[in-house]
Amino acid sequence: MWSFVFGVVVALLMPVAAHAEGDAAAGEKAFAPCKACHNFQKNGVGPDLKGVVGRKAGTYEGYNFSAALKNSGIIWDEANLHEWLKNPKTKVPGNKMIFQGFTDDKKIDDVIAYLKTQS
Repeated sequence: MWSFVFGVVVALLMPVAAHAEGDAAAGEKAFAPCKACHNFQKNGVGPDLKGVVGRKAGTYEGYNFSAALKNSGIIWDEANLHEWLKNPKTKVPGNKMIFQGFTDDKKIDDVIAYLKTQS
């Protein structure tokens, strides 16, 4: 009985663990297309991403966020960032980001690891 319960718990936690680690150096390279709109010093076409991990979505001072993002109630933790970077339009319908998302989960984890170094 306990082995069954343990197996269920492990199966439920695996998706969380799968998104918990990434390679920040690889993430810096994967972040290259993001630089067209984002940096870590000031707002540009997109908001400044310095310290984005743990921030409430739509709240960076001086950037004009969409109402959808401002009202989303999202905190940019690893799970929310993963979903966002996978498909921003699905995560927050009505946002104004034009990026379609990364298709590779490993690349997403790497970008998140890189973003964490910029906090």
